[in-house]
Amino acid sequence: MHTLEQLRRGELAGIQRLDLAADLTELPDEIFALADSLEVLNLSGNRLRALPHDLSRLHRLKVLFCSDNPFETLPEVLGDCPQLEMVGFKSNQLREVPAAALPAQLRWLILTDNRIDNLPAALGERPRLQKLMLAGNRLSELPQSMAGLHQLELLRIAANRLEALPDWLLQLPRLAWLAYAGNPGSDRAEAAALASHPQAPVARGELQLGRLLGQGASGLIHAARWNEREVAVKLFKGQMTSDGLPHSEMAACLSAGRHPQLLPVIAPLQQEPGQPDGLLLELLEPRFAVLAGPPSLASCTRDCYGAQQRFIAEQLLALAHGVASALAHLHARGILHGDLYAHNLLVDSHDCRLSDFGAASFFPPGSAQGAALQRLESRAFGILLEELLQRCDTPPAHLAALIVDCQQADTRQRPDFAEIVERLQ
Repeated sequence: MHTLEQLRRGELAGIQRLDLAADLTELPDEIFALADSLEVLNLSGNRLRALPHDLSRLHRLKVLFCSDNPFETLPEVLGDCPQLEMVGFKSNQLREVPAAALPAQLRWLILTDNRIDNLPAALGERPRLQKLMLAGNRLSELPQSMAGLHQLELLRIAANRLEALPDWLLQLPRLAWLAYAGNPGSDRAEAAALASHPQAPVARGELQLGRLLGQGASGLIHAARWNEREVAVKLFKGQMTSDGLPHSEMAACLSAGRHPQLLPVIAPLQQEPGQPDGLLLELLEPRFAVLAGPPSLASCTRDCYGAQQRFIAEQLLALAHGVASALAHLHARGILHGDLYAHNLLVDSHDCRLSDFGAASFFPPGSAQGAALQRLESRAFGILLEELLQRCDTPPAHLAALIVDCQQADTRQRPDFAEIVERLQ
C-alpha cells in the first residue's frame, strides 16, 4: 500500500500500479503526474463519492478499483477513459449505472454488493465484456441487449430478485461459469436442502478448533477435533461474497452427497447468535494441493499455472475422468457447480477433489433449462481439459475432439456429463 506522502514527494514517479487508501474524499491532483505510466489504480477503502471530470488524463489506465467507497452512481467519467477495461466498484452504495459510465473497452465489470435495480441497455453494447459480477444487488431482470455479449464467459447474478433465468442467457456461446443462487427462483430448493440433511447440526461446544488450513472468498477452514476424530471446519465470513450468499453455498454442499471426488460434508454447525455459519468436513490429507492459481488481472477468465507445470497422459486422463464423474454426480442431483476451474481442484498425482461450492446453484433435473445449464458447464470442462492438454508432452489424441465438442458455440450440440464420462472411459 502506498501513502499520500510518497505521492506528494514524487517518490512514485513511473509506477504502473498505485494502491492508495488514505481516507480520501477526492482524488489528489498529484495522481495525474503518473499519467504516462499508471495502468492500475486501486482507491478501495476511502470515502470517495465522485471522480474528477478529467480522469481520462490518465490515458494509460486499464484497471480501476473503487470498492468500499460511498459512491451512489457509477461515475460517467469512466466512459471517457480510452484504455479502461476493468472496473471494480464492490460494496459501495450504487443505485445507478449510467450508460455513459461504461468504457468502450470494458472487459471485466465488478458491481457486487450494491443497490442496483436495473442496468442500461448499453451494457449489451460492450463486445469485449468477458466477466460480469453483479451478485448482491436488487435486479429483477437483465437487459435483453445482453444477448449480444458473445464474449461473456463468467456471470455472477446470485442474491438478486430474479424469478427466472432468461432463455437467451443460456444460449450465449462462450458462457461457462454462472452463479444465480439466492434469487426467488431458487430459494425454495436451497431451503429444502438446508432442512433435509440427515446429520443433525453439531454444537460448537463439541469442537476443538485448531490451526488455519486455508481460506477463500467465502470462508476460513480450520483443522479441528470432534468426538476424537480429526476433522475440518469451514466458517463462513461476511454476508456476501463475490459469488453470492454463504447459506447458498451451505445448501449446495449439504445436497451434494457422497462421491470419491468431492470433499465429504459431515454436518452443518448449529446456528448461534453472533457466530458465523459453518460446516463440519472430513479432513483432507495434506498430500493434496491446488492444481493452479486463480485468474490474474491480465488473464481475466483463465487460471494461472506454474511455468514448469506438466502432466503425463495417464495423469491427465485420470484427473479428467474424476472431475467429469463428480460433475455428472452433481448434475444428477440438480446442482450446477458454477466455478469449474483448476484452482478449485485439489490434486495428488492421479487423484483429485472438486472443492468450493461458493458459486453453486440448483436447477430442476429433467427440465429443458436444466439440460441447458449442464451443457453450459460442459464448456467450462472443455476449457479445463484444453489447459491440461497444453501442458502434456504426449497428449491423448482422442481428447482433442472432446474439447472441440464441449466448446461448441451452439450450446445444444455440446455433450452432457453422462456422455463426457462415457467418452473418457
